[in-house]
Formats: sequence, C-alpha cells, structure tokens
Amino acid sequence: MFRRFFAAAAATAFTTAAFAADVSGKLVLYTSQPNADAQQTVDAFKAKYPDVEVEWIRDGTTKVMAKLRAEFEADAPQPDVLLIADMVTMEGLEAEGRLMPHPDADVSAYASALMDAEKHYFSTKLITTGIVYNTSAPMVPTSYADLLGEDAKDKLAMPSPLTSGAATIHMSAITSHPDLGWEFYEGLAAQGANPQGGNGGTYKAIAGGEKLYGFVVDFLPIRNKLEGAPVEFVFPEEGVSAVTEPVAILSTAQNPTAAKAFVDFLISPEGQQLASDMGYLPAHPEIAPPHGFPALSDIKLLDFDPAAALANDQDNKARFINIFGG
Repeated sequence: MFRRFFAAAAATAFTTAAFAADVSGKLVLYTSQPNADAQQTVDAFKAKYPDVEVEWIRDGTTKVMAKLRAEFEADAPQPDVLLIADMVTMEGLEAEGRLMPHPDADVSAYASALMDAEKHYFSTKLITTGIVYNTSAPMVPTSYADLLGEDAKDKLAMPSPLTSGAATIHMSAITSHPDLGWEFYEGLAAQGANPQGGNGGTYKAIAGGEKLYGFVVDFLPIRNKLEGAPVEFVFPEEGVSAVTEPVAILSTAQNPTAAKAFVDFLISPEGQQLASDMGYLPAHPEIAPPHGFPALSDIKLLDFDPAAALANDQDNKARFINIFGG
C-alpha cells in the first residue's frame, strides 16, 4: 500500500511540475474557513504557485452562499473556487450544474464516501461531531444512548440545525441510524435539551459548567483540553458525523487552470499536512492527525448520504421544529 501511495505521490508531483509554469493569473476564492486558516491556506498555495494572485472573501457558509446566489441571479458569479463547510451545499450546486468537474484530480488514497463520484467536489478535512462532557459530570458517556439517562436530565446543551451546518449534518446522520432515529431526538427533548445557536455557545456552556453534556465539533474540546479546559470529547460507539470542508470549482470559473491547481494542492499530502498543522483531522488516511486526535482509522463515521440529506433537508428541519419548537 505504501509503495502504491508513494508512486502516486511521485506521479502527482511530476504532473504538478509539468504544468506549474502555466499556473498564473488571478484566482478568486470564496471560503468559510476562519480568517487565520484562510490566510494560511492562501499563503501556502502562493508559496507553491507564486505567479497566482489570490483574491479571497471569507464569511460563514450561509452568508457566502447568499452572496453567491445574488451573483447567480445577476448572471455574474465571481469566484473560481469555493471552500465551504459541507457536502450538502455542494450537492445542491452540483444538481444545478454550477460545478466544474476535475476528472484528473487524484483521490486514490481517500475513502470513496468523502469524494463526489463525478469529481465535482473534494473533501479536505474531517470536522466531526460527537459528545462533549464537563469533567465534573457524574457519568462518562460512551454512547449517544447514555445521554437519555437520568444523569444527563436537564444537563444537555446542543447547537441547533437551524443555525449550524454541522448540527444539520449531525441530525441527518443520527436520524438515519437504525438504532437512534427521530426517537433519539424526541428523547433529548424529554431530557430538557434546548438546542440553540452554534457550536461555540454549546462548548462554552459545557466548559463553564452551566450544562454537563452535549454535542459539539471535535476541535473545540480537544484543543482547549490541552490548555486545561475541564472537558473531554467522546467518539461514541455508534460513530460520529462529519463536515468535510469540501472544495469545488465553479462551472463559470475564469481561471480553471489555477482553480484545478488549488484543488490538487488541498488534497495532496502537502495540503493535508497543512490541515493537520492547523489543528484539524486530515481526510487523507496517511497524514498523522494533530496532537490530541485519534488516528483516522480509529474513528467510526456514521453513514451519511449528502444527496438524501439535501432532498430531506426541509422536512428534517420541520420535524426538528415540531419536536423542540422554533
């Protein structure tokens, strides 16, 4: 396996070198990465391709998409490349014919579930959602079912899928699980859970002891635990959901050559090492995770169908509102 991996890496490096001189001009990137991460990503790409001028705009995925939708309406989309939170949004763009395929992208090292089969978008990392608990809690959960016990009653915090993309994907994955389903969310409501806001607020409520258990994206407790925060993150036995920060090229890209080079960079071992250095779990199985994270091979992912999640999104959110209220 390692021989094939390094042979593929060498072939990719050769291909990159062959057309590197042609990678130039202006590249427009719309991204939902945090500002520091976006700058680091752009700087690393420009170090490899100094003849490319990168113009980037950063906001949350919802706001990025609102801006892009307005540009579509005006028949004037600006970005060459999108690097946003989730595959469901990319599925919607793909269904509309808004994405350009990149058939030469090398995804041979990756799990097939992380990449679009037609190569319209490509996962760049895994930001999983599992269980977080305060270390003063009386019970150490190992399963989602543990949160329905008496120890967790009225002690739960969770982000709302009406606000958080990661929470939306988590809801879709959990409710599709044969042993959990919508009954699990009904059980959370009976436990007094009141989903609201995003992951940051949920994390603060649990780290501060206002609540003791909940769901949150992995890097918040894992990073902060290393700095002394009284939290632990659990990868439950049923598995975790994940947003994968996919990258895609717009079908209207003005500089497709540079856009393809940007995609290739992010999914290359070098780009995946950059993700790990930033403190995220890389999607590439051969790249070591950051300190505090388990190996990718030790993490069980919940089954997730982005096309089904897109088709069921409005019905799922309506059912969520029916359970918890708006």
